[in-house]
Amino acid sequence: MNVEVSRRSFLKAAGAGAAGTALGALGFGEAEAAIQAHVRAFKLARTTETRNTCPYCSVACGVIIYSKGDLRKGEKAEITHIEGDADHPTNRGTLCPKGAALKDFVHSRTRLLHPRVRKPGSDRFEQVSWDNALDRIARLMKDDRDRNFVVKNKDGATVNRWTTVGFLGASATTNETAYLTYKVVRGAGILPFDNQARV
Repeated sequence: MNVEVSRRSFLKAAGAGAAGTALGALGFGEAEAAIQAHVRAFKLARTTETRNTCPYCSVACGVIIYSKGDLRKGEKAEITHIEGDADHPTNRGTLCPKGAALKDFVHSRTRLLHPRVRKPGSDRFEQVSWDNALDRIARLMKDDRDRNFVVKNKDGATVNRWTTVGFLGASATTNETAYLTYKVVRGAGILPFDNQARV
């Protein structure tokens, strides 16, 4: 691609760039930052601040979620802003492009909000309640464990293994959650156990 630039247009562009740099050097950049900081307080006024963990990967960056609406008054809380948590030791306020777009992830029209099940022979998923979904998962796990639990190996040693089910844990969790997940999985006898960071 050939772009022809005349001497006059080159000098105009160079002069505009030099003028912009000079204005920034004279302190107008700080004035702009001060105005932005002043306006920011209004953007977050009357919002509830909630700290959380970014759900995307195994880094577990800290985020601050701002929402409007008082749940104590029966209002529906709506997330208005999400940013990195400057006090979090992992990311110190920074976010990757996916983390920076968390608000779009939350408000996406394609995001699933309720569990769904596709019954045998059906060609579509049906929405079910959370209670129904959790009861079904618990029932299927219990039935499978009762059928396939191995108490003793071929040598007669007690092993208490359940190898027909695997568990995939989240890697972006706190140490306490990871510890409890490990205890539940191993307590049930599940041997295949991994986390999302290695998938």
